[in-house]
Amino acid sequence: MAPSSSPSASHSKPSERRRWKRALADLEVELDLAGNRCQARLKDISRAGVCFFLDRPIPLMTVLEVSLDLPVRNGRRHVGGHGAVVRCERIARGVEHYEVAVFLHEVAEADRRVIEEYVG
Repeated sequence: MAPSSSPSASHSKPSERRRWKRALADLEVELDLAGNRCQARLKDISRAGVCFFLDRPIPLMTVLEVSLDLPVRNGRRHVGGHGAVVRCERIARGVEHYEVAVFLHEVAEADRRVIEEYVG
């Protein structure tokens, strides 16, 4: 798929060269960080990754498990997989919340299709 400038590609810029279209997703996401489970707030999602807000930083290249329920045409579908943190930035000075981007390297193809349905 080519990059998209559609409304669902929430922060597409003309110079952006993302391979997969993204969609805004204000949903709860569950993380498993080496056996420690926590909740985060999803910002956006694509076939290749997720971006979420968390109350603590996660070191780059940390591998974690991600799971969430996505609303799709026929209700809600659970999707999950493993990924590595590729970006972690403090949201604002004086605020202990972070925007974390995860590249999903291990996701079942059926789950990727559910994500694409949500994004589309």
